[in-house]
Amino acid sequence: MFVQQLEPVAGSLGLSALVATLPLVTVLVLLGAVRMKAHLAGLIGLAAAALVACLAYGMPVGQTVSSAAQGALFGLFPIMWIVVNALWVYRMTVRTRHFDILRRSFGRLSDDPRIQALVIAFCFGALLEALAGFGAPVAICSVMLVALGFDPVKAAVVALVANTAPVAFGAMGTPVVTLAQVTGLPLDSVASVVGRQTPLLALVVPLVLVWLVDGRRGLRETWIPALACGVAFAAAQFAASNYVSAQLADIGAALVGAGALVAVPHARRPAAEPVRAAVLTGVRSEELDQDDPRPEILRAYAPYALIVVIFSIAQIPAVKDWIAKATRVFDWPFLNVANPEGKPVGGNLFTLPLVSTGGTLVLLAGAITAAVIGVHARVAAREWLATVYELRFAILTVTSVLALAYVMNLSGQAATIGHFVAAAGAGLAFLSPVLGWFGVAVSGSDTSANALFGALQVTAAQQSGLSPELLAAANSSGGVLGKMISPQNLTIACAAVGLAGKEGDLLRKVLPWSAGLLLVMCLIVMAQSSAVLGWMLP
Repeated sequence: MFVQQLEPVAGSLGLSALVATLPLVTVLVLLGAVRMKAHLAGLIGLAAAALVACLAYGMPVGQTVSSAAQGALFGLFPIMWIVVNALWVYRMTVRTRHFDILRRSFGRLSDDPRIQALVIAFCFGALLEALAGFGAPVAICSVMLVALGFDPVKAAVVALVANTAPVAFGAMGTPVVTLAQVTGLPLDSVASVVGRQTPLLALVVPLVLVWLVDGRRGLRETWIPALACGVAFAAAQFAASNYVSAQLADIGAALVGAGALVAVPHARRPAAEPVRAAVLTGVRSEELDQDDPRPEILRAYAPYALIVVIFSIAQIPAVKDWIAKATRVFDWPFLNVANPEGKPVGGNLFTLPLVSTGGTLVLLAGAITAAVIGVHARVAAREWLATVYELRFAILTVTSVLALAYVMNLSGQAATIGHFVAAAGAGLAFLSPVLGWFGVAVSGSDTSANALFGALQVTAAQQSGLSPELLAAANSSGGVLGKMISPQNLTIACAAVGLAGKEGDLLRKVLPWSAGLLLVMCLIVMAQSSAVLGWMLP
């Protein structure tokens, strides 16, 4: 058995934490400064994590390799399994030209690219996050924006920044459900506090999006619909998470936000041609005048309607229990790790949700989609294989980054960083979102970050006299802002819009927004821990 150490470097928590951050710093520097391709940066970062695990933490080589293999498998299934199948559905709609019909339909809703960004990246993206998560919203929304004429880089940036406010309740509430499980806190209590933090982001993010699309002019001319959309989204997310169901929070918020946006007269006004010319690069106004038969419009919406229906059916308790029977849990070979207290860690077991995972449900929706839009089974299979080939470097990046994350987690590197932050004492409330942000930046998943640091946040809160629910929720709320800089999500965005190898350029564009919004969340949590905003807590 390998027992994790918190202070393996000179018996110092600070020095150990400094060494433990080397793998992640390596990846970010190679991406942002050296501009190395993401799959190479991920592999080098993995090598750094393995060296730190073996040399500094004393993890046996065999267990280090085994933990990396487990992370790589998790990167393949369920994460890339979802992305591949989501993009497969998109490729089939492109082949049959139903995606063009969908694009024209969204374009007719408003020809203003700033409003289109809100409808697609913020509202539709939130709906996809609610149902699938794990990169699918970024992949699909960025592609849709490019199809509407957005510059690929701008489309990717908008999709990444938009994928923040819904993340904590994404994939049918998986992050907050996981947080409740690992902390032992009631789900309703945790979801209630998260629902009093992330809605505050929802007020800001739509305004950021119109700024990203069209700068100061965009904010000046479309702040009313952006604010209306954000307020409606925030109110619905707060109400659902506190009084209805954490699993339904994002579905309700996405639909209410979209409804409020469409209801604002400003959103339906035609965009001035200089605005369109400055923002769009490929779509022509005359294309929107083309009449599409109503049955074809229905077929164009069918793939996403099927995804909504299938995911909703999968959440019915009886159905959920039935498909859960296909889940397999087994001991991961050559791995026997205990935490510093000597208790076996959860990573010794591996869970394989064969049917209940989002990727399998999207695959089912794709199979039905092929029949609905008239794609022959042989052609559909060929498109699926072509999707895998197109994403080959993204698959390599995601598997290497998840392997890195698992090595850091199982060797004790992540725990060292967590305890170092938790030792901040009076500044813990301010720094607790940073811990979640770091966890998501490494793993690309708010669920993983909650599983990694959730219990630690509660322990630190109890030792410092702060609210355990507040710091547990802060872990998830801060984590959502790390998703846009996660190497795996940067890779997914670049792969979706044809910018493979440009992950470093994308990182430099989204990092300031990630850091800025993280600072806002830190201030919110700090204020909620005091009399300033303490009244907000249940």
